[in-house]
Amino acid sequence: MDVIDWMLDADPAIRWQVRRDLLDEPEEVVGADRARVATEGWGAELLALQADDGYWNGEVYGEDGDRRSVMWSLSSLRRLGAPPDDPRVRVAVDRVREGVVWPWLDDRPFFDGETEECVNGGVLALAAYFGRLGEGTDALVRRLLGEQLPDGGWNCEPREESDRSSFDSTLCVLEGLLAVERAGTSAVAAGEIAEARRRGEEYLLERRLFRRRSTGEVVKKRYLNFAFPPYWFYDVLRALEYFREAGGAPDARLAEPLELLRSRRGDDGRWVAGRPWPREVYFALDAPDGEPSRWNTLRAMRVLRWADSSPGQVG
Repeated sequence: MDVIDWMLDADPAIRWQVRRDLLDEPEEVVGADRARVATEGWGAELLALQADDGYWNGEVYGEDGDRRSVMWSLSSLRRLGAPPDDPRVRVAVDRVREGVVWPWLDDRPFFDGETEECVNGGVLALAAYFGRLGEGTDALVRRLLGEQLPDGGWNCEPREESDRSSFDSTLCVLEGLLAVERAGTSAVAAGEIAEARRRGEEYLLERRLFRRRSTGEVVKKRYLNFAFPPYWFYDVLRALEYFREAGGAPDARLAEPLELLRSRRGDDGRWVAGRPWPREVYFALDAPDGEPSRWNTLRAMRVLRWADSSPGQVG
């Protein structure tokens, strides 16, 4: 079985993205598989695990990082590509909007966000994807723009504790801002959002996505661990996926991370799964560590397809 056939022999969440991003199949074919995410496989299982009050496992974010929560269940549904207009998905998101709050913030509604930048970037991405942008999320965008650090990135640590940005927080915020900008419904000027994204992207590009600007050393070894789902954790493949999604020709400074990605391809044309991030989950969405990963293979192939098809290709 060749690599494409192997990926198509999978959950509909993978199949529809292969058809769209690697095969350029017609919208009706892509849409038919995507519709199944809400009724079959992982997507349907996650939707079925939600309680009537809108929560997963009674948690908004997750005690000690437990992934069985509203934040990470919705994040997984977004990455699986659950159709926002599917009635089952709409019911799930309506339950969250109507019933889920941040209890340590005077019961602030879920889609109005929390206090940490990495959390709020994720909330923005969810609000944009599921069509829940509103006054609360506009305030969230303004807050994030005001929290951008002089070096261009963001950090969940209080500014009095750290005035340097975090790769993790920066990418979470960039993903959220890009989603809001694409949605085109925010009251915040698109130019302000785009400029904040540009500065955040520069923070990552100046460091080649994983190196210290001062010494060139790898910042953290875990940035080289390609795990799915990524949750809030930064890694090079997730960052490359962001730049692909943002569009345009790849920046020349992506040459090294793209070469790193190419070097991870096995002789059989597949990429293996990374070490899964810790804490409790309902069920695994990827293969065990070191075994062939449909998710990493899909994500790597579409990144390289973007990079190799751009004028003046990089890497």
